[in-house]
Amino acid sequence: MARANLKLVDCIRKAATKIENEGNYQWGHMGGCNCGHLAQEITHLSAKDIHQYALANRTEGDWSEQTAAFCPTSGYPMDMVISMMLEAGLDISDLKHLEKLSNPDILNAIPANRRYLKHNLKEDVVLYMRTWANQLEEKLLGNISVKIEEIQMESV
Repeated sequence: MARANLKLVDCIRKAATKIENEGNYQWGHMGGCNCGHLAQEITHLSAKDIHQYALANRTEGDWSEQTAAFCPTSGYPMDMVISMMLEAGLDISDLKHLEKLSNPDILNAIPANRRYLKHNLKEDVVLYMRTWANQLEEKLLGNISVKIEEIQMESV
């Protein structure tokens, strides 16, 4: 799973909110789909630019196919987008899972009656992304340890 960090959690949450509140979600559009919305938040590129970059790549297809052909030194614009997403803390499997809403750890954190998600249904994408962001945030919080005694001594 992704390397938990505040920026990534924030980007995932912002992407989920945009998908939920704006009418520009389109699963078949490389810049307006599940990964496309997250890519917009991480890279600050428009949906149109991301889609054009995908079309200019040597490989056609969805994010799973684009990531399968990913080469960080290719010079292709879509590989640059993927590189920026990896630098933000994601890994290739995160992108493949996000596109299909298929990460078992995230799915297991969703209530059983909602676990069978449709990868191209806005409401399901939002639920998946928010659950993922919560998991990453919990991971971050689990790494924080504060010694109460030290805090009490400093305040005296």
